[in-house]
Amino acid sequence: MDLRRLEYFCQLAKVGNFTRAAKQIGIAQPALSIAIGKLEQELGLKLINRAQKNDLLTSEGKVLLESASKLLAQAKQVKLELQELKDLAKGTVRVGIPTMMGSYYLADSIVAFKKRYPHIVIQLVDQGTAALEVMLENGELDIALLREVEEGSHLRYVGIIEEQMVAGLATEHPLASAATITLAQFCAEPLVLFHEGYFLREAVSEYCKQQRMELDIRMETNLIKLQRDLVINGIGITTCLPKIFRDDPLLSVVPFNPKIVLRLGLAWKKSHYLSVASKAFIEFLKRHSKTSSCNSNVITS
Repeated sequence: MDLRRLEYFCQLAKVGNFTRAAKQIGIAQPALSIAIGKLEQELGLKLINRAQKNDLLTSEGKVLLESASKLLAQAKQVKLELQELKDLAKGTVRVGIPTMMGSYYLADSIVAFKKRYPHIVIQLVDQGTAALEVMLENGELDIALLREVEEGSHLRYVGIIEEQMVAGLATEHPLASAATITLAQFCAEPLVLFHEGYFLREAVSEYCKQQRMELDIRMETNLIKLQRDLVINGIGITTCLPKIFRDDPLLSVVPFNPKIVLRLGLAWKKSHYLSVASKAFIEFLKRHSKTSSCNSNVITS
């Protein structure tokens, strides 16, 4: 079976129109029609409803689309493996990292990795951990920095960061001198929080659901500098990691009681081919992380 024709078929199914599909592929429309016709002839099946605009694929075409998509993905992985046998120093790693972690915790490691492997391309995606997990599931990422993964998960995981979440307050706030703060005390205050889906928001949201309480949220933002300015000016208090606010003379950090520990690590799908470049990235960050690893998995081909 000609993989090129399958690629044309999948592109046509995605676009839904011969003219637009041919333009995106970079061939003439008659050439696309001929290729699809030969695919139908080869399979002995009608795949396209040429007379219907709203339902392009026949029932047989819809079945082929699902199988063809999987086959083409596998072919792409094989091509990647063969390419890496030629030159192990090159490659591309698609990595999902929450903004704060990339800026404050992993920046030095990523810079060091690029110096060690200058020809490996790192494509960084900035999202919350919830969105990153979905992208990892969908094959849009090779690796993502996620919350600790449970045993038996369909993901492999190696822990690289363990940090205690704290409350960030202006130094003049009445709770700034406290030894600890409870979630009940925190949630009773005006708040400046990350958007839903970010790990520094999850513990607060979960507590409020359990207690059936409404929060006084004055601002939602993932911009650290804006959060800092809002907290300093008494708009509200926030959740943060100690490294971010610890050295700021206008801010105080107070640990929660009981402790809220965040364990983050690099995760990837067990069923996804982990490239040599991706393995090198994981191993490098394991060695360069300043905190202890947890739930380590052996990385194999």
